[in-house]
Formats: sequence, structure tokens, C-alpha cells
Amino acid sequence: MSPQNRPHSSDEALGFLAGLIKQIRLLWRLLNDPRVPAWVKTIPLVALLYLIFPIDLIPDPALGLGQLDDLAIILLGLKLFRDFSPPAVVREHEDEILGKTSLWQVVKDKSGTRQKNQPPYVDAEYKVIDKE
Repeated sequence: MSPQNRPHSSDEALGFLAGLIKQIRLLWRLLNDPRVPAWVKTIPLVALLYLIFPIDLIPDPALGLGQLDDLAIILLGLKLFRDFSPPAVVREHEDEILGKTSLWQVVKDKSGTRQKNQPPYVDAEYKVIDKE
């Protein structure tokens, strides 16, 4: 990559900050979404409790290394939280955060419920038009 085409460090920092803000918004939305199981919502809580707990894998007085294990646990907890959340819910919230709209939306049937593990379907009338 030529020096002229390389992004500036300020552009990289803004990109990182924007990505971080999007991830925080996604985390908050998933925590408040009733479709995410309660046990999955405990993962970030456990990661935060690790910060408060007085016993660390690497003691905090060891400058640098002591804080790295805390950061690693937080990042791992957030990754596990996202990975164990229902993928469709994560995608839906990511699309809303990015401002994308979906052409297709799953709606409930006439009885107001959808069977578990049943794929969504399209229920519509159609008409065959012959051009001749």
C-alpha cells in the first residue's frame, strides 16, 4: 500500500472508536432483548465480577500484565455473550444499528404464535399472468 493510500492514524482511531461504540450498543440491545436466554445474559456479569473479585490469575501490581488478564477476561466474556446469543437476534440488532432495513420480516401467524423450530413461511395469494 502506498503512503498516499494508507489511512491516517486519526482515521484508524475514529474507525476503532466507532466500532467500539457499535459493539457497546449491540451489547446493551442484547442484554435488554427478551429473546436472549437469561443464562447467556449472565456471561457479561460473570466477566465483570471477575474484575471486582480480589483474586486474579495475574496479580494487578505486576504492571501491564496484571491489567492484561482483566482485559482478556472482559473481551472473552463479551465474545462468548455474542456467540451464545441467538444469531438471528444478533443480526437483527446489528442491521438496526447500521441502519439497514430488511425486506423480509417474520410475523406471527393468525393464532399469534409460531411453533418452535418451524421455519417462517410466506402465506399469500398469487395469480398467473400470461403475456400472450
